[in-house]
Amino acid sequence: MSTSHVLLGLLAAGPRHGYELKRAHDERLPRARPLAFGQVYATLARLCRDGLVATAGQTREGGPDRTSYALTDDGRAALDHWLGTVEPPMPYVAGTLFAKVVVALLVADVDQARAYLIAQRQAHTQRLRELTALKTAPGARLDEVVAADFAIAHLDADLRWLHTTLDRVADWHREVRS
Repeated sequence: MSTSHVLLGLLAAGPRHGYELKRAHDERLPRARPLAFGQVYATLARLCRDGLVATAGQTREGGPDRTSYALTDDGRAALDHWLGTVEPPMPYVAGTLFAKVVVALLVADVDQARAYLIAQRQAHTQRLRELTALKTAPGARLDEVVAADFAIAHLDADLRWLHTTLDRVADWHREVRS
């Protein structure tokens, strides 16, 4: 995820200070890792340095001074360019799940590798249930539903792969170990 571009997108609605940007990020991307305040302010400093945002004033609302930031014309152009660029499909299999399965086949016997796959499948299935409950809960916000749908699609793909791999584990183990 490009934190810089997400912050530019949040600033497209109007000037905000760092705390508001962090809160908006965490609300709008509910299944993403929450941003740390330090990351928000470091990113804003880089965006200012690069001329993509500019300070838009300071306020003090019963606490420390808060600097608001606004999107510049160059920032809007950078955001539009990023949004208009298609994300290429990942060219390599680089997931931890895949790597663990391969390593399990290298160092474990067939039963241990199969047990790992079964345990992983159970964990994925439990997470799938949690996300389904979250998205079907009364009052679920659309951003939560969209994020859950994204995660569910990925979990479903992993589950299909785990199922297929379980069917092939003995043959794969022989091939990897030889």
